[in-house]
Amino acid sequence: MLVSLAFLAPALLALLVLRLIPAVMAFASSLSHTSLVTGETAFVGLGNYATLFADPTFLQSVRVTLVFSLIVNPLQIAAALALAVLFTRRFAGVRFLRVLVILPIAVPPAVSAAIWSVAYRPDGLLNSVLSVLGIPPQPFLTSPGQALWSLIVLLSWIGVGYWMMFLIAGLQDIPTSLYEAAAIDGASAWARFWHVTLPLLRRPLAFVLVADTVSNFLVFAPVQMLTNGGPQGSTNVTMFDIFTRAYSVGDLNLAQAEVMLLVLLVLAVVIVQFRLLRGRD
Repeated sequence: MLVSLAFLAPALLALLVLRLIPAVMAFASSLSHTSLVTGETAFVGLGNYATLFADPTFLQSVRVTLVFSLIVNPLQIAAALALAVLFTRRFAGVRFLRVLVILPIAVPPAVSAAIWSVAYRPDGLLNSVLSVLGIPPQPFLTSPGQALWSLIVLLSWIGVGYWMMFLIAGLQDIPTSLYEAAAIDGASAWARFWHVTLPLLRRPLAFVLVADTVSNFLVFAPVQMLTNGGPQGSTNVTMFDIFTRAYSVGDLNLAQAEVMLLVLLVLAVVIVQFRLLRGRD
């Protein structure tokens, strides 16, 4: 027992120092308010939370975050699953194509955002391609109706290859004998996918779903670099709103309260996902 605790001690210490203590300090900070004039800190209880729920900017950021997640999560997972199924088949150039899809993972998100900011410019690559097709230039990052979709395309370009790797690993663990037996029974390709692939891929899919959800709730760098939360708050996701409150407005206590609410929101979504997945077993 003591030997086991000795081996676990470094990990437990890191968990305590880097996770648990900062979480407790953040929660305590969310229950107080520091005056920007006098610098005095006073206990306000749930006052910061009440302020947030009465703030239209915070409520809009929650709506934007939920809409963003509801779109980008299924899109990324569906694309990753389709590519994983495609790239586990043998055909000429499959390894090269797989490398091309995975390649964006090696690029830091900030660099990816910089690359796409050039592509999204009015005189950038995308509008140049559209002009060849006879389509007028599009205000990708300056239109409230297109800015969020532009971010979704960027983040899918980054994330699809990453999640595809986990699904490819799951697909390779499925015995080929099951597919052969289903083919002998006359099952079509769609029937084999629906009745063999998906049930046996449920655990990797569950991991990808939860991890992708958490990752997209914490998106920040592309928003800051490309849209700065605009135009008209259409891309003001909760993480960027927290940054704005903490470092632009200077209200760290209110920002900590928003962090706590974001954590609760993520936990609620993940718990619902686990319950739905468990209900199918």
